[in-house]
Order: sequence, then C-alpha cells, then structure tokens
Amino acid sequence: MKILLTIHEIFNPDSGSAGSTFKLGQEYQKLGHEVSYYSFDDLPHWLPRPTKRVIFPEFVASKIMRHSDQQATYFDVVDASTGDAWLWGKFLQGFTKKTPVLVTRSHGLQHLQRLELLEKTNRDDKQKSLSWKYKLYRGSIQLWEVATSLRCADLVFLLNQSEKKYVTEQLGVDSEKVHIFPNGMPEPFLNLPFEPTPKEENVKIRIAQIGTYIPRKGIHYSVPALNRILARYPHVEVSFFGTECLMCPNVEKVYEDFDPEVRDRVKVVPRYRHETLPTLLKGYQIKLFPSISEGFGKALIEAMACGLAPITTATSGPLEIVKNDHDSIVVPTRDTEAIEQ
Repeated sequence: MKILLTIHEIFNPDSGSAGSTFKLGQEYQKLGHEVSYYSFDDLPHWLPRPTKRVIFPEFVASKIMRHSDQQATYFDVVDASTGDAWLWGKFLQGFTKKTPVLVTRSHGLQHLQRLELLEKTNRDDKQKSLSWKYKLYRGSIQLWEVATSLRCADLVFLLNQSEKKYVTEQLGVDSEKVHIFPNGMPEPFLNLPFEPTPKEENVKIRIAQIGTYIPRKGIHYSVPALNRILARYPHVEVSFFGTECLMCPNVEKVYEDFDPEVRDRVKVVPRYRHETLPTLLKGYQIKLFPSISEGFGKALIEAMACGLAPITTATSGPLEIVKNDHDSIVVPTRDTEAIEQ
C-alpha cells in the first residue's frame, strides 16, 4: 500500500510526535508498504511557524488531491495527526477518483490539553485569563478542526482511555472506529544491561528530566522543587535533556531558573540523537516526569527501560503505564511540594 503520514511539526526524527511518526513509517516500510511523509518542512520555508500551523490542512488537502489524479500516484491510506486532514475529509474527499482510508492519529488530544490549561488558569492567581492569541486559534478554531478530523476519519488512533472517553462522549465520534494506539519501544532501548546503584558513601544521586522546557511539561512546578532539593542535598545533580523549543531556544533560559549557588550541579542537553539516550542516562537513578498534560509518556517508558526509577504526575498517559507504589511514585499535577517530597 501507499501510505501518507502527516504531522503538523518540523519533521525531526529525534523529537516527540514527529519522531513517533517517523518510527511508525519505518514499521510500515518493514511490512513492505510505500511510505511518504508530509510536514512543516514541505511548506514554503519563509512562512512563520504559527502561519504554517494555521494553513497546514490546506496544504495537506492539496497534496492528497494532486496524488488522486492518477492511479499510479494515489494514496491507499492517509494517516494524519489530529486536525491535519479535516479540510479534505469534510469537503474534498468526494471529488477524488479513489478515496483513501483516512486515519486520524493523536499525539496528545488538544481538547484535554485545553482543559488542563483552563484549570491552571483558574487556580493561578497570577494568570487570570488566557492570551488573545490562544483564544483566537488554538483555543477555538483548532479545536473545531481537530474534532472535525476525528469525526471524518475512518479510523481513529488515540493514546489512552481518557482520550477515547472524551472523543466518544463529548465529540460524538463512533466508538467502533476508535482504537488505543500506544507508542512502541525503539530497538536501542530494549534488553539493556542492569547497572546496580554504587554502594560507596557519598554517591551522586542524579535526576533526569526529559522533554521540551515548556509549561505543559510541568517546569513551573518541578524547577522550584529541584532548586530546594539541590540546596539541601549537595550530592544531588539534575540534568535536563531535549529542552530546546521556540520558548526555550538556548540553555541559558534553564540555568537562569536555578539559584546561582546550585547551577554547577545542573546540566542542560538541549538536543540529542534519540538512539543515544540510553548512553546519556547512564549513571542516573531517577526520572522526573512532572507533566500537567500527557497523552502517553514516551520519555517515561524509555527512561524506565534505561533503569531509572520514575516519579510522574497523575496525568492520563502515565496512569495507563505505571502504578503508584508498584513501579513508580505518582504525585498530583501542579504540586511542587509533592514533587519535592
């Protein structure tokens, strides 16, 4: 089959959702299918990223329509991340000579992220309302586009039961076409040798936090806790891996959030090759995963595969992976004190 995979991101195989899309395509190729990718990289390079996000569905629709003209080029399957194919699915698929199977794939349902953001806004006295930019598109139009893409799809792949409950009960998506589709474990993370914690006195305790340095990843709650832990325990070190993003383009932003007295025990790796993560995590004992909204938690299971003990917030994705006091410590979301304890 000819499969088109779309993702409304820069197509970086070492990143989160784009990396998962790339690995999904690799698995399709192993099964003998022909795979194409379509992402922000295929749009005009001079367009600002926010503009690309808004007009990406139009480009996806144009891509599908161009390939539907001839039998030699049409796609058998269009596997699109949420919101990417709403325009083609709702208005244009009836005009194609052969209609491909349309899949809508979630990398974290935007509606649940919005509910978490609204809860934060209601609880945080310093942030009384959401920005006008968020309300203009991501908190309104984009949610409609995502819901439309889910309703138009022949198959819907979601990451957890909370997403399934929401799209079936709140968005009216037929439950028979909805499937839970957890992320897999890459080959370099499998069957790693066990490395026991050294027994020497004054051994370093190293904590790893993996993910972009953005509010959704819980940095407003983890950083104050880590600041206090570093100040109290001189044998503790903290590292952040994969912090680079539009909101945090350089390492200085992370260091500035820590007290000068403890910065020498903070390490920042803004980007890395995904397959090198097991090597980077050697010598670390604890994986901190303080997200306030998380569809799955790929970094969580990968760190566990590398032998780190997980401390995670009680978000929908991780709660389907781990159990408190069994294979993890689960703390409430947005709770600095709980993280510190």
